[in-house]
Amino acid sequence: MPLHKHNIEIATLDDLPQIVDIYNSTIASRMVTADLEPVTEESRLPWFHAHTPDHRPLWVLKDQQTVMAWASLSTFYGRPAYHGTAELSIYVSETARGQGTGSTLMKHVLEECPKLKVHHLLGFVFAHNEPSLALLRKFEFEQWGYFPKVAILDDIERDLVILGKHV
Repeated sequence: MPLHKHNIEIATLDDLPQIVDIYNSTIASRMVTADLEPVTEESRLPWFHAHTPDHRPLWVLKDQQTVMAWASLSTFYGRPAYHGTAELSIYVSETARGQGTGSTLMKHVLEECPKLKVHHLLGFVFAHNEPSLALLRKFEFEQWGYFPKVAILDDIERDLVILGKHV
């Protein structure tokens, strides 16, 4: 169903079940995440609480009360000199893929970066995940790193691409 009216807001704990559902829906494809088994809401609580609206937000894009997608900024490497760099994650529900939902979230994230003092975004993407690579390239992310065969998914060695953007 196309998103006729959507809003992007900071995620609340009430959104966590839908966030986890969207994340878990990507595991079986072996294209999006290095997790091999579904995660639980409880296991994601520390991750959820590590995201704060004024530093490393977790946003949800909703169609009414339904979370259609989410985006997060995560701390990169955890040392003070890297505070201006964040890792970007965007996950889109199966029903909202291919409709510009990822682009809508990406535009929002890029608009918010200056307020958050984020100067560089990084995306860690499997080399065989063409949809995610295409989304990042659409927004002028460039390849900053390439790690061959660093992940094993169902006995298949997979490459990891790191894309970056100065914002």
